[in-house]
Amino acid sequence: MTKNPIPTRAPRLAHFPVTQQSAICALRSINHEVRAAAYDTVLACYWKPTYKLIRLKWPVSRETAEDLTQGFFAAAFEKKFFEQFDPKLARFHTFLRTCIERYVINQQKYEHRLKRSGARPNLSLDFEGAEEELSRYHLSSEVSQDEFLYREWIRSLLGLAVESLREECANRGRIVHFELFQAYDLEDSEYGEVTYQNLAVKYGLSTTTVTNYLSAIRRDFRRIVLERLRALTSDDDEFRAEARHLLGVEIR
Repeated sequence: MTKNPIPTRAPRLAHFPVTQQSAICALRSINHEVRAAAYDTVLACYWKPTYKLIRLKWPVSRETAEDLTQGFFAAAFEKKFFEQFDPKLARFHTFLRTCIERYVINQQKYEHRLKRSGARPNLSLDFEGAEEELSRYHLSSEVSQDEFLYREWIRSLLGLAVESLREECANRGRIVHFELFQAYDLEDSEYGEVTYQNLAVKYGLSTTTVTNYLSAIRRDFRRIVLERLRALTSDDDEFRAEARHLLGVEIR
């Protein structure tokens, strides 16, 4: 079973520089390529929370939820839904929830449109994985839709960060670093608590080397999380607040 992928045992960084442009802001760019790249960033992190919300809130089939999810993001780009977002009025996940609700209600009202068109946007999305995650829980009446989207956004962001870290380690020949990180920080062991000492024995390393490897890869993980977080927050204040909430770091 996978843990919440935040290395809770790692030492916290006191400061971290603000870098990278916000994709949320770039959604309003007049440059088509810039806007398209921002859309891809938002799609990557928000399609799964959107699909899960549709599946849990509306009594629709899995196939219909897939169509609605793909249709929503295609329409959001084509009709420039996201350009209407104003960070002064609401957080992006709240704005997104409103857009999703309007889109689904409209599609249900004119359901024949979806069937008649026969067209399905060609988005490569892992609905199988989303459905597997969805089968493990339900939307509690104590959790608002906004809170649900926010939690799923965090889950999606961290999952993408882990995959980016995995790819980066593979490209840099640091597979052992990632395996140590995965074993110690991400996975629940079936054989009791994982320690630096038993990892050292398993991988034929010294305990000091395991310590150094984990310290280095946790820094890389934080960097990747912060890069993605910066792209998916609308301003510096939100970025700083989320960085503090997720990783306990102060952004200067």
